[in-house]
Amino acid sequence: MINKDVFHIRLNNMVLQAEQIMDPSLKTCSVAIISSEDPNGSVIALSSEAKEEGIFHGMKVSLVRKMSHNTILLPYNKSLYNSINNHIYNILSRYTPIIEPNGIGNYFLDMCGMDALKGNMENTGLSIIKHIQSQTNLSGIVGISINKLVSKVITDVVSDMIHKVDNGDEKKFLSPLKPQVLPIVQERMVNRMLKFLFIKQIKNIQEMSKQVKEFQILFGSYATLLVKQSNGSDQSPVMPPYYLDHIVEQTILPKDTNDKNILLAIVKDLAEKVAFKLRKRKQNSGRVQLEIHYSDGYKCFSLGKIDDIDDYSVIIIFKKLFFCANKRRNRIRTILVNLCRFSPYVEQINLFDTYQNRSLDLSRSLEKIRLKYGVRSVQTANILQALGCT
Repeated sequence: MINKDVFHIRLNNMVLQAEQIMDPSLKTCSVAIISSEDPNGSVIALSSEAKEEGIFHGMKVSLVRKMSHNTILLPYNKSLYNSINNHIYNILSRYTPIIEPNGIGNYFLDMCGMDALKGNMENTGLSIIKHIQSQTNLSGIVGISINKLVSKVITDVVSDMIHKVDNGDEKKFLSPLKPQVLPIVQERMVNRMLKFLFIKQIKNIQEMSKQVKEFQILFGSYATLLVKQSNGSDQSPVMPPYYLDHIVEQTILPKDTNDKNILLAIVKDLAEKVAFKLRKRKQNSGRVQLEIHYSDGYKCFSLGKIDDIDDYSVIIIFKKLFFCANKRRNRIRTILVNLCRFSPYVEQINLFDTYQNRSLDLSRSLEKIRLKYGVRSVQTANILQALGCT
């Protein structure tokens, strides 16, 4: 029988490690990586020295500057982190062809059947970590189990370089842990209910779930998934990037704001990028999720779909989704859109000239310019202003 092993590789605090590699003098300093220089920006990553000074994740930049004059504040260097991320991906591809990046510095590896080629899985995991360290000087840890859920939880809660949960021990491993390690507990309704019931350990959920009807009443549509996750069951496969059929676009605002004109310009820019990609694929989308991330860490989203792929139609849909999601007065930090459920776009030929036809023709004309000179070669003034390009 072929053993099913899923690795989760976590490079500890990779963004900070990357900055320390670029400047070794930072290794003994109090350092914080921030989302922006704006006073309303927040801390994304920090060193142990910064933690000792009372700084924590999500703290506002203005408060950090008041609390600690010794802390070095570094801007989030997306291009550097992406470059390192891609290099790590290439290293991991020598061990298995099936790799799923899970954000910066996190990777799932499907090692199914690899024990016949690589031998003992713990030794293989150790070899991977040492290989990464020798090539990049980045340190990391490995969680090994039969599924993605448990492997990721291992790297969340176990500090050992290598830790494996054997097949059949998933429930036992999870039982003493806090419920917050389960992805489903991030859902607001589930989190509130667990707090209301004073549930402190996953074993309490495991025991409660035996009362099926009562459990269903308490957690509603989340009950089934909560039972599966609390018992360490996860059937989701490791998906390489080329199988993850999503279009994701995100804009981090140069400065947190609730200025309607700036926000609508950002939404328009995202819509044009998405419409450009949809026309290139000749597809529309059956599910569009627009997420708004506020400066206080709160998140809202709305759902829709895209039938027509000209710029004007997509802009209208995105604006509706934005107004539907944005019900707060707080400043906004990030707007993100995620599209999936694609289907072929069939263009209907009209006998008479319509606004939609003219809009699609205009979009295609702009597309030719952007393909030749770059996406940013033709842009409206309000978008340039919103992105801080003027």
